[in-house]
Amino acid sequence: MSGTGVATIGDCRIAYRRAGTSGPPVVLCHGAGIDDATVSWRHAIDALADDYRVYALDWPEYGNSSGDVEHTVETYVDILEGFLETLPFERVSLAGISMGGGVALGYALDNPDRVERLALVDSYGLGGRLSSALQWKFLSQIPGMTEFGKIAASTSTRSVRRVLASLVADADALPEPFVDDVRQKLMEPGSIQAFTAFQNNELSFSGRVATNFVDDLESLSVPTLLVHGEDDPLVPLEWSERAAKLIPDAELDVIEDCGHWTPRERPDRFNERLRDWLPDPQRVSTPQYTKAGMPGVTRVSSD
Repeated sequence: MSGTGVATIGDCRIAYRRAGTSGPPVVLCHGAGIDDATVSWRHAIDALADDYRVYALDWPEYGNSSGDVEHTVETYVDILEGFLETLPFERVSLAGISMGGGVALGYALDNPDRVERLALVDSYGLGGRLSSALQWKFLSQIPGMTEFGKIAASTSTRSVRRVLASLVADADALPEPFVDDVRQKLMEPGSIQAFTAFQNNELSFSGRVATNFVDDLESLSVPTLLVHGEDDPLVPLEWSERAAKLIPDAELDVIEDCGHWTPRERPDRFNERLRDWLPDPQRVSTPQYTKAGMPGVTRVSSD
């Protein structure tokens, strides 16, 4: 059983997907770019729903969320904090991919008593320079180029795979449903605006990033799993390797034949590792909910 909901955080309407009626709570944070809760976490939501209460939110101007905000990690940490305050749990586990990993990490550093476990997937925020992302920033500076490129990329599944080739290990091997999810996002009007703003705020033309938590990692008291695609062309594997050495209670899992979009490139491998890392649902006492009584759900469906 899955459902959707909307939370009001300040002036933002934050849409989210919801699944599972019992077990420890898990909140999933998607990345930047052509992404939302469904694109990154479609398989993870289903894989966790039997034993966990799963929430996967859309950041402002992603998916079905809205809100006029400054698109930075700092802002998203505040959004995440507000979202978690709407849920009836003292502690949650967080998982974030790419930009979402940076947001989850920022929140965990500020609120370690609220986070049970943390999973950082090909995560942003673990280094000072991201030169591999500059191609996207340069294109965004040409008037109309981002929207034109988005339209051109969505013309066929083949064109979508060409775009994804700069993010994944093997674009030709990607399953068709993943390609279809990305194509759908590319076809949505304005679906890249938040990403463009985020790049302008977070990435300089020298490749320097605005958010770098490396100096804070030794103080992180939350048990942390770092998952990284061995062939990630966007975020260096070295970032996660270094973080695993600095965080006091950390594990690193490098997934072979995988690029930046680990939950969709290697969903079975990733979901098995994430489930192993999360709190054991058999050892956590949590209340049961009926379909009508699930907290935080305003519309329930069976898909």
